[in-house]
Amino acid sequence: MHPAFSVVFFTTATGAGYGLLALLGVLGAAGFIEPDFWLGLAGVGLALGLISAGLLSSTGHLGRPERAWRAFSQWRSSWLSREGVSSVLTFVPAGLFGIGWIILGRLDGWVSAAGLLAAIGAVSTVCMTGMIYASLKPIAQWHSPYTFPGYLIFSAMSGGVLLDALLQGFALGSAILSVASALLTLLGWSWKLATWRYNDRLEIPTTANTATGLAGGTVRSLEWPHTEENYLLKEMGFRIARKHAAKLRRITQALAFGLPILLLITALVLPWPLSAMSSALAAIAQFAGLLVERWLFFAEAKHTVTLYYGR
Repeated sequence: MHPAFSVVFFTTATGAGYGLLALLGVLGAAGFIEPDFWLGLAGVGLALGLISAGLLSSTGHLGRPERAWRAFSQWRSSWLSREGVSSVLTFVPAGLFGIGWIILGRLDGWVSAAGLLAAIGAVSTVCMTGMIYASLKPIAQWHSPYTFPGYLIFSAMSGGVLLDALLQGFALGSAILSVASALLTLLGWSWKLATWRYNDRLEIPTTANTATGLAGGTVRSLEWPHTEENYLLKEMGFRIARKHAAKLRRITQALAFGLPILLLITALVLPWPLSAMSSALAAIAQFAGLLVERWLFFAEAKHTVTLYYGR
């Protein structure tokens, strides 16, 4: 699949933003976080900023962005439409949560309820984003048991590292949160390795024979459908060299997983503000690494429509 940067950024930014929003809502309601004005402004602002930037970026992949509103009408049958509806609805409790925390200085009562509803909305939206790809049967690398849980794991992982960086920045760092973020990152690393192993060993059952229903002999084209690149080949038939994929996988492991874990552990033994700098670098490195991971997620996927073109 063609890895358009708009979609790459969208899935990375919204995953981190919804992960952070969910953690803020749950931990705020649990009393783990104090109702500090600047912390609330930075935390809720960063979460909603990432979500908004990601959603706006996603429209860049549309041929007619001004018609994006029509996607909301298909919520009965489309995971993409359900994701859009869920993302918009989540802004309501998230906005109330932000108002109660930032303006009223509260994280109890109806504010904590709004935070929990925002967390539920955030998790639901990430689930629907994952289902957009996991439900696509023509793309075997996505239609697997690893895609849907992967979206949830990466969202919790990146949200946790962002929250740790925020709390460290305000000298409110918690060893429990740092360790939990490191463990989530380790889980994400293990899950990504398992996903790559599964995809590399994947034997796609669909061939030109089975696609046409002609089981006997070998089906081949007498003449190719097109003499030059077209939309389907550009979007569905994108190919990446094996050596480049291997290199990008190493970069992903270093930036998204290895370096953040090292920096999070380092932050535990450093005094403030060095611990804050280490946590901030962990968040920045992980976001960059997840952009590379998302690019590979699209680039390594193969659509069965390419059988029509002899690929």
